[in-house]
Amino acid sequence: MKDISSLRKRSHNRRDPFTSNFFGGHLSSEAAIMTEFWLISAPGEKTCQQTWDKMNMATSQTNNLSTNHKFNIPELKVGTLDVLVGLSDELAKLDSFVESVVKKVAQYMADVLEDSRDKVQENLLANGATQIDNDLKARASAYNSLKGNLQSLERKNVGSLLTRSLADIVKKDDFVLDSEYLVTLLVVVPKTNFPEWQKTYESLSEMVVPRSTKLLFEDQESGLFSVTLFRKAIDDFKHQARENKFMVRDFQYNEEEMKADKEEMTRLSTDKKKQFGPLVRWLKVNFSEAFIAWIHIKALRVFTESVLRYGLPVNFQAMLLQPSKKNVKKLREVLQELYKHLDSSATVIDASMDIPGLNLSQQEYYPYVYYKIDCTLLEFK
Repeated sequence: MKDISSLRKRSHNRRDPFTSNFFGGHLSSEAAIMTEFWLISAPGEKTCQQTWDKMNMATSQTNNLSTNHKFNIPELKVGTLDVLVGLSDELAKLDSFVESVVKKVAQYMADVLEDSRDKVQENLLANGATQIDNDLKARASAYNSLKGNLQSLERKNVGSLLTRSLADIVKKDDFVLDSEYLVTLLVVVPKTNFPEWQKTYESLSEMVVPRSTKLLFEDQESGLFSVTLFRKAIDDFKHQARENKFMVRDFQYNEEEMKADKEEMTRLSTDKKKQFGPLVRWLKVNFSEAFIAWIHIKALRVFTESVLRYGLPVNFQAMLLQPSKKNVKKLREVLQELYKHLDSSATVIDASMDIPGLNLSQQEYYPYVYYKIDCTLLEFK
C-alpha cells in the first residue's frame, strides 16, 4: 500500500481530492463545522457507477434522506492479509489522535477569536500530525499567559469601588501630599448613605478637616469620597467609619506606581495584538493541514476495511453522505435494506441504541463499511 506521506503531499494542493468533498463547493464551511458525515463503501455491482446510482437514488433523489457525493480513492497497493489487519488497527489509533488534534486547533481558534462565530467559520476551512499538536501547545501556552496577565490587570479596572484600581479615577490634586500632619483618605460610601456621610463625616473623629470631603467618582452602587484629617486620627476614623458602613480604601497615591501599571497594561495589550494575527494565521493553516490529514486517514481506513470485507480484486465504491438531521433513523434503515445481503448474519449495532454493558461508540457495525466523520468541532457559548 502506498505510504500515507504520499497521500499527505496532496494536502499542499489547492484542491485536495478528498477534502474537496467537504469544501469544494458542494457543502458550506458552516455545515462542515457544525454537522457530521457518513463515509461508507459498498462493493461494485456490474460497475461502481451502478453501486453509486442505486445508493443515491434510494437515499437522496427519492427520499431526500441525505446529500451524497462520490468519494474517489486513488489506486493503492494491497499487501498481505496480515499487513491489512495490522494496518487497520494502527489506522484506528491514528484516526482518533488526528481527530483530537483537529478539534483542539478548532476550539483554540474559537478561544482566540473569543467565540465570534462568523470569524471562526471563515478561518476553519480545509483546502486553502504530531508536530501540529506540539506547536499548538507551545503557542497556546505563550498566548494564554499573555492574555491572562492582561485580563488580570483589566479586572483591576472594573468591578466594585471596594476592590477596583483607582488609578484612572483619582488625580494628584485630590490629595494632600508631602504633609507631616495631614493625610487624605478615600472612603467608599453606598449611594443610599450619601446624605448620612455628608452629615456625619466631620464628627467621625476629632481631627477631621471641616468641609474637606469631595465626591470623586460614583457607579450604580456607591461613591468614592475623599476626606482629609490629621494622621494621628487615622485609626479612630477608620473604626468609626466602619461602624457607619463607610469603608476606607487602603490606598496611597503613588504616581510612579500608577504610571508603571498603565504602561504594563499598554505593553501587554500591544504584545497581544502583535501575536494575534500570526497566531490566527498559524491556526488557520494548521487546521487545514490537520483536517486534510484526518480525511486521508479516513480514506485509508475505508480502503483497508473494504478490501478486508469485500476481498480481491479491489472493486468497491466509497461514498460520502451528509444525513438529513430529521431522517437519520430512516436513512440507516434504507442503507440496511440496500446492503443487508452483504452480511446477513451480522447484527447491526447502532451508537444510538441503549444496550447496557456495551461501549457502543466502539461497537458500531453494519453490513457495509461505515465511518462517521464528526465535524461538530466547536461549542459556541
